[in-house]
Amino acid sequence: MKRSAAWTLMLAATAAQAQTQAPELERVEITARHYDNAVGTSDAASQGAVRAELLKSRPALRPGEVLEFVPGVIVTQHSGDGKANQYFLRGFNLDHGTDFATTVNGLPVNMPTHGHGQGYSDLNFLMPELVDRIEYRKGPYFARNGDFAAAGSADIEYRRTLDAPFAALTLGERQYRRLVGGGSAGVGEGLQLLGAVELMRNDGPWVVPERLRKANALLTLSGGTRAEGWSGSLMAYDAKWDSTDQIPQRAMDAGLDRFGSLDPSDGGNSRRASLSGEWHRDTGSGASRFAAYAIDYRLKLFSNFTYALERPATGDQFSQQDRRTIYGFSASHAVDHMLGRFAARSEVGVQLRHDRIRVGLFDTAAREIVATTRDDEVRQTQLGVYGQTTVALTPWLRGIAGLRADGARFEVDGLSDAANSGRASDHLLSSKLSLVLGPWRRTEFFLNAGRGFHSNDARGVVVDAPGLVAARGLEVGARSEWLPGLQSSLALWKLDVDSELVYVGDAGATEPNRPSTRRGIEWNNRYLPLPWLLLDADLAWTHARFADADPAGRRIPNAVDKVASLAVSVRELGPWSASLQWRYLGSGALVEDNSVRSKSSLTTNLRIARRLGAKAELTLDVFNLFDRKVDDIQYFYESQLPDEAAPVADRHIHPAEPRTLRLTLRADF
Repeated sequence: MKRSAAWTLMLAATAAQAQTQAPELERVEITARHYDNAVGTSDAASQGAVRAELLKSRPALRPGEVLEFVPGVIVTQHSGDGKANQYFLRGFNLDHGTDFATTVNGLPVNMPTHGHGQGYSDLNFLMPELVDRIEYRKGPYFARNGDFAAAGSADIEYRRTLDAPFAALTLGERQYRRLVGGGSAGVGEGLQLLGAVELMRNDGPWVVPERLRKANALLTLSGGTRAEGWSGSLMAYDAKWDSTDQIPQRAMDAGLDRFGSLDPSDGGNSRRASLSGEWHRDTGSGASRFAAYAIDYRLKLFSNFTYALERPATGDQFSQQDRRTIYGFSASHAVDHMLGRFAARSEVGVQLRHDRIRVGLFDTAAREIVATTRDDEVRQTQLGVYGQTTVALTPWLRGIAGLRADGARFEVDGLSDAANSGRASDHLLSSKLSLVLGPWRRTEFFLNAGRGFHSNDARGVVVDAPGLVAARGLEVGARSEWLPGLQSSLALWKLDVDSELVYVGDAGATEPNRPSTRRGIEWNNRYLPLPWLLLDADLAWTHARFADADPAGRRIPNAVDKVASLAVSVRELGPWSASLQWRYLGSGALVEDNSVRSKSSLTTNLRIARRLGAKAELTLDVFNLFDRKVDDIQYFYESQLPDEAAPVADRHIHPAEPRTLRLTLRADF
């Protein structure tokens, strides 16, 4: 690793001395209002930004599905809608967020050492109406990204002001009701106050009604300008629900309803409150940022994935509980300067996060605790320091070299068993290197390499697991706007992870596993043939395998091999707007020897909207337009039904929702 870091820095320095100073690279702007991915605006073919205009053009069944606007990401659900979503990207079943780092309004979403799974990323507190843009990056090539960002990351930025106060009411099938409203106003010289509130309920298509009840609120005070200013935000979220977990195929073959349940007492409740603030200054030749946050988080989750395998008398329901406070800050400073005779920009930054956690796993029956598996107090601190320099080497070549150092300390006090207690620490040095060539004929080329990581659950680290697990990535890509109105990017990538985190169905959690290797191709296209017509086509293929030899096999369970999305959007054609999206989730091995595979799924979503005057709009969303019987998630493991004498290895599925209609009336004031 030391040789790798030294080589990265030496290459940047050698290149800087070998060339003459270069003028600023040409920036080519595409006319679409939906993306900020023009040639000359990014350091990788798989990096970009999505604007709020695109979020308005396509429907989302759940809040977390806004991440599907990131090319190659598929979002599903395998339990109640109050629980974090299931995410798929680059051959990862990311479970509930591992290896994909997400922030909302500057707040980290991923939870290390979480009760349900490492990196748990619950986006149900997101209000899509407030999203200003989504900045995404894939691969471990970016120095400012740390834990959980090996496969990628997304920063979801909220607005600080609204064009006008608004209220929107959505009514849908199966008792779906949602009311959201917000507005902003000046409250003093140079100050803006933004507030928003959301209330929602939903029963869903399930035999056992979901009874989801959600309340959500945001208050932001900001001052200054985009060049120099500050903001502070208060956020609060609370949700309660009953859930229908995955059920075995044999139960459905015997007559159980596809949307039925084997334990009607499954469900959960979650709440989250936060206080955050940020300050920024950009002088044109330099930029400074500082942000700090405090989060209070609670989750009680009741699940039953094996039914009567371990406790036939009471059933196998268990509860995963997580209660934590999180404190953190980040600071960075970037400055333009000369590196020899070359124009350069350097950035340094520091990030600190501290989690104080009470996390437990309990045997339950109808949500009543009958035994304690383990109960722990955890203190986990992570510190990251990074530096990065971008150098314009020639008019057609720029290089970016970065170095990141991360350290983590884990402290576990076993409340239920002192043998679970322990202390541990770990550190990791990660080098990053990118080369950007062009543009020629409105086309540029990228070469990216870097090292990233994910952390492990502290309860395993203090025993024998590594604290920080390295991942090494390589990507070759291109982006072109050679044809008028068409923006196309192609990326060939590879990612090696020292220890895979694999979902364990009967425990409802992730655990460290074998090393893995993945490689794939992504092809993304945005075509604006007319000012009111946008075509999106995203295709991704992945080859995912465990890297070592094992009699069990080399396939990584739930690593799907193909995903695709094709959307046609019509915007403001008179008073009308519409979109039609096809979404494909491919097949993947469910066991290591590939003897059982998941079934692929194809769903179609439709949105039709009509303006009613200058300040009102009526929108009809139709999800799963053709009412296809497809599954959101599939697993293969052993379970035992109450009337069975022995465990049975079987496919377990959670169905996607049937055709669902929702009607929204929005009014601006």
